[in-house]
Amino acid sequence: MVIYQGGMVFCWGEQSQGGAYLLRMQVNAPLRVKFGRFQQGQPIAVPTGDYLYVGSAMAQKGATSLARRLLRHASRSDSQNPHLIRQQMLSVFLKIGLGSTPLHPPTGKKLRWHVDYLLNEEAVELTAVYIIRVKKRNTEGHGEATEAHREGKKSKKSAQSVAKNKDRQLETAVAHYLLTLPQITPLAPGLGSTDDPGGTHLLRVTAVPHWWQTFPEKITSFLRGIAV
Repeated sequence: MVIYQGGMVFCWGEQSQGGAYLLRMQVNAPLRVKFGRFQQGQPIAVPTGDYLYVGSAMAQKGATSLARRLLRHASRSDSQNPHLIRQQMLSVFLKIGLGSTPLHPPTGKKLRWHVDYLLNEEAVELTAVYIIRVKKRNTEGHGEATEAHREGKKSKKSAQSVAKNKDRQLETAVAHYLLTLPQITPLAPGLGSTDDPGGTHLLRVTAVPHWWQTFPEKITSFLRGIAV
């Protein structure tokens, strides 16, 4: 399995212009954020610390391809400054052949997805991007991990041992796997998971710095346990 790292941009897989991704975000001040119409527009408390968002962009070209979607996440609306990682992403995408050439950041971004509202805050910085390049959306997912998550339990089984059920969307399988890790909890149940009823794709991470150093290894282990 190929893994590429350029700065804080990590990539698994080759050739495909679509796939799933994770965004690591750092919240530098306590916030209360309205995530669009989520919970009737009531503000959600967002404590300081690290967060992960799991999403997908499966198209091989256009706005719903990985490169375009990720550059959109790294941009803010109106004339606000983009996230610092955006320039690094442009350089890395060129090296790994992700996106068209030349590749330009979007203009005139409008807030659409739940994560957009968090990334638009000045106190929030997008600090790392983890990219999984695949051509198919569905995969043999982590069935037992999903059930453990639904029951509010933390699975101790390896990624290989829980790779059971078929027809699991990759980003859903990733989110459910992350929720089996004791350092990760939902920010608010259902947040960021329009395509995953009952799931949560915007996650809070309470972990020591060393944990983040081994995080790519956790993703690699997870991917070895599923058919992508």
